[in-house]
Amino acid sequence: MEEPTSGPEPEVPAGAAGSEPAEPVTPGEPETPGEPETPTAPAGPRPLGVGVVPTGQAAVDAALRRLADADHLPSSGHLQVYEDVHRGLRDVLAGLDQHPGPPAPSSTTHDNRS
Repeated sequence: MEEPTSGPEPEVPAGAAGSEPAEPVTPGEPETPGEPETPTAPAGPRPLGVGVVPTGQAAVDAALRRLADADHLPSSGHLQVYEDVHRGLRDVLAGLDQHPGPPAPSSTTHDNRS
């Protein structure tokens, strides 16, 4: 027993239900005359074209320029570039927390007068 299906009936190609036999389509050949052939091989890596605005911080600008290296790599190589850039940006941010110069005086003072 067939189960009922919901939705529209599937389209039957022209010639399949009638007395005319359907013409076989060979792989790589357009299905209809005049239709452009679709490429079967995947396209290679393409640059995203994301513009980078200079920040004025040499280390940050260098890290952002490094992202462009991923444009020329297959996706399997992107992770290494992204991790490298992330590490560099994290180091720059960590450096902002370090205060140059002598250490600040302690908030607790010890009076050693006897």
